[in-house]
Amino acid sequence: SLLGVKAVDGILSDLGVSSLQLDSSERGFSFLRDGPLDMRMDRSEKITARSLLMKSSEKELEKIFRDYGEERFARKFARIIIGARKTRSFETTHELAALISQQVPPPLRYGRIHPATRIFQALRIVVNRELERLKNFLETAPCFLKEGGRLVILSYHSLEDRIVKQSF
Repeated sequence: SLLGVKAVDGILSDLGVSSLQLDSSERGFSFLRDGPLDMRMDRSEKITARSLLMKSSEKELEKIFRDYGEERFARKFARIIIGARKTRSFETTHELAALISQQVPPPLRYGRIHPATRIFQALRIVVNRELERLKNFLETAPCFLKEGGRLVILSYHSLEDRIVKQSF
């Protein structure tokens, strides 16, 4: 191993997104501050949230929103985005959030969570291949544990929970 450690007693993995990244408008993770539709954790990666929105088919967007955002209006939002991108290019987080917000009934616009929250989550997960990387981590982490060692995972949504539970 890199540090000369062959095995450890425990591994703690916190799957939460860093508030430093979320709070940085130029990273494009949040619609609370306007910024480019980027969402890459690793800026050397090529795929951005904007490129996904601009190049994916309606069916692909619907699948992304449904599978990774657990969004009940996935089909509607995908259709709206495909229609909107015929006349404009999505550049900023506020543009996308406003488009999504305009498409839900008024009572849902001002609910507990912003209407675009699940869309942003889905895009971030896909851009960063978060679930694929989680699965890889869960396959390899036990190899680094001593006999009787502990692996602790802090997860924050049902997609991660499901993968962790199935792996364990």
